[in-house]
Amino acid sequence: MRQGTLAIVSGFSGVGKGTVVKDLVKRYPYALSISATTRQPREGEQHGREYYFIQREEFEEMIRRGELFEWARYVDNYYGTPKSFAMEALAEGRDVILEIEVQGALKIKAMVPEALMIFVVPPSMQVLKERLVGRGTESQEAIAKRLRRTVEELPFVQQYEYVVINHTVESCADEIHAIVSASHAKLERNLDHLENLRLQGMEMDAK
Repeated sequence: MRQGTLAIVSGFSGVGKGTVVKDLVKRYPYALSISATTRQPREGEQHGREYYFIQREEFEEMIRRGELFEWARYVDNYYGTPKSFAMEALAEGRDVILEIEVQGALKIKAMVPEALMIFVVPPSMQVLKERLVGRGTESQEAIAKRLRRTVEELPFVQQYEYVVINHTVESCADEIHAIVSASHAKLERNLDHLENLRLQGMEMDAK
């Protein structure tokens, strides 16, 4: 069975990458890698959907056993990406989507070099600002801070292999799906099949 593809999706704050990932999982047969955290669930959140909500002792044991692709600590809570679900899905031939920030993405890429690195960007800074304002959840000062951070993060995009412009959720999701689908045709992922063809050809010649 051909190994699945691990697609790492990152993007600027407010660019809509979370909505795009949800659309991908809804319309295509992707497995969504879910992070683990020691923080308490917020209203409406479910274990195994938004996060795996686990106890601090269990999380620290996962760190000791090397069961996380990456992890970090924010405001007295741990956040991390478990390996087991993604690796099992990949071994089953399923494509896995992992939405994560840049630092975590680079750590995972170092562990899984064949993973695809995809960065979602807005059509323009003005559109990004309009989307942040449209949320209606942040002050003008907070929005301005996010926009400044976007400019600061631009150099990191050069460490990614693909850049996808989020004109619309559907078009962005379709483009990411096309990238993942094309990865299945890479030469290095089909060497076993080519070798089988060679052996079959030799057997036919021998008859």
